[in-house]
Amino acid sequence: MISSNDFRSGVSIELDGSVWRVTEFLHVKPGKGSAFVRTKLKNVQTGAALERTFRAGEMVPQANLEKDTMQHTYKEGDDFVFMDMETYEEARLTAAQIGDRVKYLKEGMEVSVLTWNGRVLEVELPNFVVLEIIETDPGVRGDTATGGTKPAIVSTGAQVMVPLFVTVGEKIKIDTRNDTYLGREQ
Repeated sequence: MISSNDFRSGVSIELDGSVWRVTEFLHVKPGKGSAFVRTKLKNVQTGAALERTFRAGEMVPQANLEKDTMQHTYKEGDDFVFMDMETYEEARLTAAQIGDRVKYLKEGMEVSVLTWNGRVLEVELPNFVVLEIIETDPGVRGDTATGGTKPAIVSTGAQVMVPLFVTVGEKIKIDTRNDTYLGREQ
């Protein structure tokens, strides 16, 4: 159990049979009456948002989340197979369970798998990945580093906006949190 006074951004709680993450909180002490905590919550499974007010000091069940480091070993049909590097147990996840981050997932990549009561809630990829460009428009003489951008397809199939001077076959560093180009890699 966790007190509503201890709410912070990122704290996970159980509410109505599912896991919610506190995204915003405000402790309010009005001049008259008792204090309360106004929160904005996000459902970890569905992504739905909710505003909820709790009495100050109200006890709420804290979600017991397990975070395991697993390695993506291969893809079989529509399932992605992950292996726990300590126990060597395999887990199969669908693209729906992984979410939109699946576009940066490549074999051999280590990810963090967040589970609650045996159910996978989310898969956290590393913040940065290095991938090879397999398709983009050719650069033209006169393109500069400060010029515009063009779309490029990387080896996992994801599309990223890159500077005009980047060409096919180059490896680039991508921020997986906001799909941005960070630079070229050697």
